Amino acid sequence: MKAARVTLAAVLAAGMLAHAQQAPNLVSEVRAAVSRQDFAEGERLIAAQRAVTGVTPIVMEATSWLGRGALAAGQLDRAEGYARQAYDLAQAALKTRGVDDEPRLPTALGASIEVLSQAGAKRGARSEAVAFLREELNRWGGTSIARRIQKNLNLLSLEGMRAPALDFTEQVGPPLPDLFALRGKVVLLFFWAHWCGDCKTQAPVLARLLERYGPQGLRIVAPTQRYGYVAGGRQASADDEKAYIDAIMRTVYAQLPSMPVPLAKANMERYGVSTTPTIVLVDRQGLVRLYNPGRMTEEALEPIVRRLLN
Repeated sequence: MKAARVTLAAVLAAGMLAHAQQAPNLVSEVRAAVSRQDFAEGERLIAAQRAVTGVTPIVMEATSWLGRGALAAGQLDRAEGYARQAYDLAQAALKTRGVDDEPRLPTALGASIEVLSQAGAKRGARSEAVAFLREELNRWGGTSIARRIQKNLNLLSLEGMRAPALDFTEQVGPPLPDLFALRGKVVLLFFWAHWCGDCKTQAPVLARLLERYGPQGLRIVAPTQRYGYVAGGRQASADDEKAYIDAIMRTVYAQLPSMPVPLAKANMERYGVSTTPTIVLVDRQGLVRLYNPGRMTEEALEPIVRRLLN
């Protein structure tokens, strides 16, 4: 009987381990349900996982995806409910660990903060959403979610404000002393990364716009930063990575030879660049008129450029 009990315990333990190992699939399964707007199925998947493993960072991240999906669907009550649940679960977990001790925890917390702020703004409580983001940025500054919070803060508050200064201490490409040197021009800030496929796809769009509107006063500046590696994820020294960035500019972005490239992590942090590319348009007076995390089509970008030039 004792041997039988041990065997049964082993079987149960093995089953628990198998469920735990399958847990990462929870996020992809919930995202699939979200894409179908089947929130009930997403909830069922999460409840089933919690019954086996309890509340884990994977459960928190999956819950945050429900919030993102509901926000995208315009279901604000549902979005806020999911986001608040993910936020509260993350806060409870953070009593015993740091936000960056486990990779899924910052994703869950950052997403919940994003959804809560955006849902609030969509309800007309923009000032309250901005205050919430500033409080969270003060709390989580120096962690991996700081840029994501700054991005959302910029989305709600940067347009119409003076463009934050950029650090031009180190550059590749044509030298530029500072953004003030371009006062009187319309400036498109193209925040990019040397590993970013979407950034490379954006390059021909920017080249056509510059060819068409450069004579009318459009300028493009492309801030980026070092990431510690080059092609294939191979670790690289600061000098080697700078040389690699310069090589990328001369090949992939050869259509944009006049584009200055300030090289500073502080620029990416100041503009909250957690998504590459991020496109920012600054008018002739130095005021931000567009802040867009992600790619933009020529059809979407050109009318805004033309309006600012005119």
